[in-house]
Amino acid sequence: MSRSDLTFMPLPWLLLLHLLAFTVHARGPPKIPAVIVFGDSSADPGNNNHIPTIVKSNFPPYGRDFPGGRPTGRFSNGRLATDFISEAVSVKPEVPAYLDPAYDIHDFATGVSFASAGTGLDNNTSAAPDVIPLWKELQYFREYKRRLRGFMGKTNASKLLNDALYVISIGTNDFVENYYLLPTTSALFTVAQYQDFLLAIVRDLVKEIYHLGGRKFSMTSLPPMGCFPLERTASMLGSYGCNQEQNEAAVGYNKKLKAMAEELNSELHAAKLEYADTYRIWTEILEHPSSFGIENTDVGCCATGEFELGYLCNKWSPYTCPDASKYVFWDAFHPTEKTYKIVADYVLKTSSP
Repeated sequence: MSRSDLTFMPLPWLLLLHLLAFTVHARGPPKIPAVIVFGDSSADPGNNNHIPTIVKSNFPPYGRDFPGGRPTGRFSNGRLATDFISEAVSVKPEVPAYLDPAYDIHDFATGVSFASAGTGLDNNTSAAPDVIPLWKELQYFREYKRRLRGFMGKTNASKLLNDALYVISIGTNDFVENYYLLPTTSALFTVAQYQDFLLAIVRDLVKEIYHLGGRKFSMTSLPPMGCFPLERTASMLGSYGCNQEQNEAAVGYNKKLKAMAEELNSELHAAKLEYADTYRIWTEILEHPSSFGIENTDVGCCATGEFELGYLCNKWSPYTCPDASKYVFWDAFHPTEKTYKIVADYVLKTSSP
């Protein structure tokens, strides 16, 4: 078509060309249709509400800053990092729990969490609190895939699973509630050996999700778990400082996790694995809290904040703070909604596939 032809082209055709050009330009990268989550209390939106375990948080003051002020089973005063990630990629503001009967496959088709508070990579970690082991989370995912096929057809379900973002947030309990608490585990493994043992399970998990259709992964590092209020309290003879041995274990594990993610990127065709270095942003928050508008890093907002979590953090607990946004931690082990939002923003800026 010549320049003179365009000069005499009717206006509707010129408008159509502009609209087509805008559509192609605005399309951008493929949209993430769903956020699918595996993990522990850092990502459990309420699965534990529906199993016989004492590891629950479906009562006040948990959830007091959640929309509607309702306790959902999230171990926080509000939303989790996975909720903020889901909202940021324009899926939905909250990722529902797979076991919650209030939701069905129509809801789960745009995101779902199989996570269970108190669980770990090691089956022994989930056994003591009687929560959902990782192998069961994977079993739920296989069931989810079958339900998804029945809901939207095999082709559409496969495309959704290929394009979805898989968030894996797990491992803290394996060290805090297993290795450093149960003498049987530390007698069997050195710290380095236990790191390798856990990472072999992560590798198998990613490969299995990949074979079931997953392609985009965000693999979350361990936080500086030795600085959790509960661990500080346990280190009272050390003036309530951070447990550096636990932090060093996290650093060592994270280095190996990052290396493994790079290996799997080469090994698994068309897969995109991103290592989410949340340890770094956690360190920034703890060392420079005022930069984030935070005042308290040592204890949680709920009750005394030194050891209370779960049923010990309840609506009758004295001393609970009026403004959780000034705290890093909500209870003695879990972050506030504000901390989760900071972590989610950092992950999205630095390591989102």
